[in-house]
Amino acid sequence: MAQYLSIHPENPQARLLQRAAEVIGQGGVIALPTDSSYALGCQLGDKAAVERIRSLRGVDDRHHLTLMCRDLSQIGQFARVDNARYRLLKATTPGSYTFILEGTRELPRRVLHPKRKTIGLRVPAHVVTLALLAQLGEPLLTSTLIVAGDDEPLTEAWEIRDRLDAQLELILDGGRCGVEPTSVIDLTGQLPVLVRAGLGSLAPFGLD
Repeated sequence: MAQYLSIHPENPQARLLQRAAEVIGQGGVIALPTDSSYALGCQLGDKAAVERIRSLRGVDDRHHLTLMCRDLSQIGQFARVDNARYRLLKATTPGSYTFILEGTRELPRRVLHPKRKTIGLRVPAHVVTLALLAQLGEPLLTSTLIVAGDDEPLTEAWEIRDRLDAQLELILDGGRCGVEPTSVIDLTGQLPVLVRAGLGSLAPFGLD
């Protein structure tokens, strides 16, 4: 049975953030609110937890997972970012974007796309998520909380508890989240390529 913590969406309680960080550090898979929808999250280096997220989502290793970072310096540690890409990222983070970038050697191979060696990265614009990332002191490996067989994310924490109570260690209830996902932009080539249109404006990339 998952621990269920109701966290304030604008002033998250420190003790609840600490508990969530402890659960993640112990190999747990959690549900957390973001600026787009609820997400599943686990520690980057935990192989078993990563496979559990893929199983809950019903996706294989060719589906990009997302490394959620608290700021651009963390993105630069885990992805190859030149000056042009850095300027784009600086202009659009934090925000409802996921960027496909080439991963660095800091990342375990199992979290990268098996052929392209790429990963999704983002800096969320959500108080709870950013506070949790600060508490962790490291990025969080995540995936949109769409249960295998569903078409849209779950929007309420109580729905997540009803569906996944026995399969998660902790649920952070930060209130209702939307169903529209992030915009996914591939920045591995010379020009940005739209992978998925979502919440984030496409104008900064010339894709609107």
